[in-house]
Amino acid sequence: MKKILSLFVIAVTFSCASSKNTTTDTVSKVSDPTKYMNTITAKELKTHLYIVASDEMEGRETGSPGQKKAGQYLISQYQKNGIPFPKGATNFYQPIPAAYLNAKRNENLSDSENIWAYIEGSEKPNEIIVISAHYDHVGINGGEIYNGADDDGSGTVALLEIAEAFEIAKKEGKGPKRSILFLHVTGEEHGLHGSRFYSENPLFPLANTITDINIDMIGRRDEAHADSNNYVYLIGADRLSSDLDNICTTVNEKYTNLKLDYKYNDPMDPNRFYERSDHYNFSKHGIPSVFLFNGVHADYHKKTDTPDKIEYDALTKRAQFAFVTAWELANRENRPVVDKK
Repeated sequence: MKKILSLFVIAVTFSCASSKNTTTDTVSKVSDPTKYMNTITAKELKTHLYIVASDEMEGRETGSPGQKKAGQYLISQYQKNGIPFPKGATNFYQPIPAAYLNAKRNENLSDSENIWAYIEGSEKPNEIIVISAHYDHVGINGGEIYNGADDDGSGTVALLEIAEAFEIAKKEGKGPKRSILFLHVTGEEHGLHGSRFYSENPLFPLANTITDINIDMIGRRDEAHADSNNYVYLIGADRLSSDLDNICTTVNEKYTNLKLDYKYNDPMDPNRFYERSDHYNFSKHGIPSVFLFNGVHADYHKKTDTPDKIEYDALTKRAQFAFVTAWELANRENRPVVDKK
């Protein structure tokens, strides 16, 4: 997660307490995802994370050799599972030049890349769901590697598992009706650069992008939840769409039973997490977006954010929640209505 707050004007006045009434287009009309949800396992997430957040990746600083090595690992896993790069792209990379990354404040960043993979929808392929996570971290500081296991290795490996679950379903004739873009973005730590670049240079028209599900730090717990990790902060789901918020609450009640904590969804919350991760570059274009987050802990942006401290049961359940939310969005009759400003 980006540590330095950007100054944005919050132009919202509605309450953070959202309606929990189920929409007319309910999950009962969508095939049961439980079998595929359960292919997302703690064992596989742990295997991926011990690689993505290893010392070999050197903290995954934007544009660094370590980040590029991590990107190569992600691509190898998509290839292993038979998940291609998107239609209209020439490979798994969306290149971003250093000039773009350094334009707002010159931090001497090197050329970098977003990484994307794609599963085409069977009935509404032109409607796109983006599932995003940033795969960069803060690199090496004072000779110490900042591994970024939770921030955002946890979201990065969740995308791999979610994509694999959808691909397994597709091979069994239950692929998504809408298309899904799995988007690993770069440059988040320096100002949400990768997601901003995608939003300004989208592979698929933003008008056809129905939702972004953004996953940034879902492998730990914060002090407010010292007694249980069975929660996730839900941020932004109701900012633009009552449908999206209803979908999140309904699929959670049906499949995962996490405590959905809305504390940081308050537009007046001083932490302003809504503006601090990559979903924001979709929501500011009017795309309903939801941010899944475990809150800040003592190892945030420190060299001690390592894979051994991840709570893999919590990471698994939150990744499964993201999957069933995407499953509902991909297969329901109607796209989420945009009914708020």
